[in-house]
Amino acid sequence: MAISFHSLLNRLIKVERQEIAAASMSFLFVFTLMAAYYLLRPVRDAMASDWSDAELSWLWTVNFFISIAAILLYGQVASRIELRKLVPFIYIFFASSFLLFYFGTRWLEDTSLIDKSFYVWVSFFALFHISVFWSFMSDLYTGSQSKRLFGLFGAGASIGAVLGPTIPVFLGGILGIYNLLLVAALMLILIIPIIFTLQKTRATATGEITTSADSARSIGGDFFDGFIDLLCHRFLLGICLFIMLYTMMSSFVYFELKNVMVEYDRATRSQYWGMMDLAVNSVAILTALFATSRLATRFGLALTLALVPAILVIGWLAVAIAPGLALLIGLQITRRAGNYAITRPGREMLFTGVARATRFKTKPIIDIVVYRGGDVLAGWTYTGLAQGIGLGLGAIALVAALFAMAWTMVAIYLGNSHEKNNSDVTVSAAVLPEA
Repeated sequence: MAISFHSLLNRLIKVERQEIAAASMSFLFVFTLMAAYYLLRPVRDAMASDWSDAELSWLWTVNFFISIAAILLYGQVASRIELRKLVPFIYIFFASSFLLFYFGTRWLEDTSLIDKSFYVWVSFFALFHISVFWSFMSDLYTGSQSKRLFGLFGAGASIGAVLGPTIPVFLGGILGIYNLLLVAALMLILIIPIIFTLQKTRATATGEITTSADSARSIGGDFFDGFIDLLCHRFLLGICLFIMLYTMMSSFVYFELKNVMVEYDRATRSQYWGMMDLAVNSVAILTALFATSRLATRFGLALTLALVPAILVIGWLAVAIAPGLALLIGLQITRRAGNYAITRPGREMLFTGVARATRFKTKPIIDIVVYRGGDVLAGWTYTGLAQGIGLGLGAIALVAALFAMAWTMVAIYLGNSHEKNNSDVTVSAAVLPEA
């Protein structure tokens, strides 16, 4: 029975027998992590309606600078603390921070400052918590394993994203909005035993389990090392460009949808956004479970990374020819589901071939600072095209198609570079192409 079960499991999601325990724990890790975040997200977003557009814009700006400062501090911590303590410390720290926010709402009568601080903090947590997870996964699994398993973990993230919001939806009225912070903190604490269990073993390229002595040492270096490492390697700069172009697609689709839906009432808009969320999560789960590993193992990382960008080229051209809500909704579903199920896991596979210091010190800079900077750049680019130059939906769609073409080419470069410069062994940063 065990053999037939494994054969079925391997046929569906390509997990080797010796990997089942570790892969299951990794799946549970990201599932719980994303459920905790998506429990907090409605709490955060509900606060935004209490503030003016100017206040919210200032909070976004503060978030960008807070992210830079926090990443610098994290770089210092990562340089000093033992690696086996680093990842659990991060989630204990965030759990403690949400407990402090909870007690702050109990101690102070006026919670306006706490609410704004919470909004900024959760916005930072939104990118940092998943960045650290993927750093841990790329350090735990080899390159060939990542091609088979990271799609499964992407599905776990999507399932957690579906479950998380159900807690405030069905229990928010009973528990109260601030008590949800306690639930999220508890969920983050529950992750800690999973991390320690995963750290006891490491899967090698052959699937054997060996003890990792490296985890007993700190990464070392200085807190600026991540920025220096980023600027010194063309491959890492390519990943930055990849993310910047991704944020360009994200912002362009979002702004286009927002503008097209202006003629509908708020209830109808909510229905459309809810429908898109449901479709995105459903498609992402199925794709991540049954397609991502097959794409990566059969066709390689270049095609895996380039697939969604190439589809968006076609989609934007279709919007340019026949602008309309239906095509934009299809584009949004394709972009988001493709990112969760294919693009994000594929991007994380790139980090299985870099040095440990790059994974834990440079990667968060790329995932957070570069990402947030891309949001700012994309938003102002769209605003300049629409309001500054006066381009309409069709013309902006053509510009977006050009960005999508550039994104496709960067994806192919990154995938080919990874395959060329890395084997199943983690390489040092010196192997990366110099800028």
